[in-house]
Amino acid sequence: MCASAKAQSAPSASVVRSFFEQKLTAYQIVQVNSCGTRDAFGLVTGYYEPVLRGSRTPTPIFRVPLYAAPDDLLTIDLGDLYADLKGRRLRGRLQGKKVIPYYSRADLEKNGALAGKEIVWVDDAIDAFFLQIQGSGRVTLPTGETIRVGYSDQNGYPYRSIGKYLVDQGILTVDQATTQGLRQWLITNPDRMQQVLNANPSFVFFREDKILDATQGPKGALGVPLTPGRSVAVDARYVPLGAPIFLATTYPATDAPLRRLVMAQDTGGAINGAVRADFFWGMGNEAGESAGKMRQQGRVWLLWPKGSIPTKPQ
Repeated sequence: MCASAKAQSAPSASVVRSFFEQKLTAYQIVQVNSCGTRDAFGLVTGYYEPVLRGSRTPTPIFRVPLYAAPDDLLTIDLGDLYADLKGRRLRGRLQGKKVIPYYSRADLEKNGALAGKEIVWVDDAIDAFFLQIQGSGRVTLPTGETIRVGYSDQNGYPYRSIGKYLVDQGILTVDQATTQGLRQWLITNPDRMQQVLNANPSFVFFREDKILDATQGPKGALGVPLTPGRSVAVDARYVPLGAPIFLATTYPATDAPLRRLVMAQDTGGAINGAVRADFFWGMGNEAGESAGKMRQQGRVWLLWPKGSIPTKPQ
């Protein structure tokens, strides 16, 4: 099927549609819950590529560092040891001859373990935190140069939503716990900001990527640039990366239908479950507004070559 697709020369929309209909079969993905029943609906969120302001050197304005992965971080592929754990990784550090968990976000904020691993300094701690959630972004320097920082690794702790933390504490309602609502709460409660940020023990490390084409999005888990409105992050334990998917959901904070063909091209620490998608909106503030408000219910269909039965990714 891939060879046939490559042979198409600048096909029209109708030719593309016909190609997909002839070559692929749609299989609806469902989630089997703890009661054994099947649920076709799952959570669809949004993400984007933020643009931050930063400097190669720290200043009174640019004082919040973004870090590269530390030298003492160990990443162990458990599949090399146990076949049934293929795709699972353990992160930690050595203490003598023993592997112990790596430092949490709270630990890293105070122990200086990342000294010397700074890539760039930015001007806002809240922006830096949300950049870790998005996984990549652009940083504009005082020279006018723009660099991209992409996901390199993380400290091994599971992602915990600070929105859920504030809702569980009775501080915000579910409707208030959007990216915009969280940002406003953090701005108006600076004395509690670090405590709340530390409720998410996961900490992301970056690498600097050159921007060869400013019109292209960041690279996803497949190593290819993401396309605004057409790329989604999925849980690769259930959905094969690279597969076309039909997504049926609604636009952020509305009931307006959003139904389209998308590609499974990325993963994320918060993207867990079979019926789960993170919709890539693009770059900048407008994309950020849409991504921050998106918390919709949706359904997904895997499009798979005819004559071949899809199996759970290994």
